[in-house]
Amino acid sequence: MKKVIAMALTAMMMASLLAGCGAKKEKDVDLSAFYAALAETYDWNENTMVDIEGELLEGYYPGIGEIATKQFIAKAPSMSAVVNEVVFLQCETEEAATQAAELLQTRIDTQAEGGAWYPESMEAWGRGVVDRQGTYVAMIASASYQDEIVESWQKLFQ
Repeated sequence: MKKVIAMALTAMMMASLLAGCGAKKEKDVDLSAFYAALAETYDWNENTMVDIEGELLEGYYPGIGEIATKQFIAKAPSMSAVVNEVVFLQCETEEAATQAAELLQTRIDTQAEGGAWYPESMEAWGRGVVDRQGTYVAMIASASYQDEIVESWQKLFQ
């Protein structure tokens, strides 16, 4: 009888250990709140950073409108020669996140390779980052705050 009980307890322990090895649940991140915190930190307001939408959105990131997203934020300065463009999105699927990351990387590469025109701007774009965390994707290109924004983004998922 003791052997049966010991084996049953062992089987239950193994089952509980295996249950813990399942798929890790992705963190829920409120991208609007994240952007609002950045805006407050860097003193961005509706006059300094505006939504990238419509034709401009498709011009900057061709095909991005076809990607199914749960959350989407794309911002750039209303008028400035200083590089400060951010995109934060949560896609419906991992495949969509991969596709979004590729499109956003194309934007960085295009700007860094001459699309930004000015040497300082091209250099800033060259330091731009696309970072994917599960179904979340960020494109961060900021001449002044690049490293700080990337670090803040990555801390969201730790």
